[in-house]
Amino acid sequence: MKRYAFVTGADRGLGFALVKGLLHERYDVIAGHYLDQSSQLEQLASEVQNSLSLVKLDVASDQSVAEAAAQIAAITDTLDVVLNNAGILGDIQATIMDPLPFADMQQVFNVNTLGPLRVTNALAPLVLRSSAKLFVTISSEAGSIADCERTSWFGYCMSKTALNMQGALIHNEVKKAGGQVLLLHPGWVQSYMSGTLNTEAALTADQSAAHIIERIRELKPNEPSDKPLYRDYLGNEMPW
Repeated sequence: MKRYAFVTGADRGLGFALVKGLLHERYDVIAGHYLDQSSQLEQLASEVQNSLSLVKLDVASDQSVAEAAAQIAAITDTLDVVLNNAGILGDIQATIMDPLPFADMQQVFNVNTLGPLRVTNALAPLVLRSSAKLFVTISSEAGSIADCERTSWFGYCMSKTALNMQGALIHNEVKKAGGQVLLLHPGWVQSYMSGTLNTEAALTADQSAAHIIERIRELKPNEPSDKPLYRDYLGNEMPW
């Protein structure tokens, strides 16, 4: 029986690595891509033939998410895993003593917080029809209030803290039907979140993706935890 997974922000970086990893795990993958030209994804789709479908997706747009959800529903009536990965960094320099870029923060919230909510809202029925019923969201240690030591990164940190609350609200509902929410800190990953590839980070996208897929593999279907799981890529519990 086919297992379907949907990944947002799949054009490059961690999202693309997650697509590759899930294909290796024998999932049929639907990849939500933002860029008009996604050469890596298109090349991969030609190599794996029917196991990878591409769907244009801007998580910041209600209309784009609705259109993508309709395309996904035409491919499958069940999704074992929805993996909300798409995200942006925004300004990370300004402190409370500086002029703050509020429009930038609004965009970060729209992508990082409301984006996953749009996607999950649209696809929850498909997930809850599956055997796995798994909602996975890439969060961050930056969303932990208990561990906060930064003096800037307002948009990013607050968007991830709000994302964690979102995960708790969703989990409280979907666990009634056997659903599980998993919020994951992927580590410091070489990604394109700032627009260009960060080569200073400790983990490659492939390394982080392999850990994330291992965390997914550990979960037992239809045995949800009482509270959502907030963990790092090695499986350690994160402080809220």
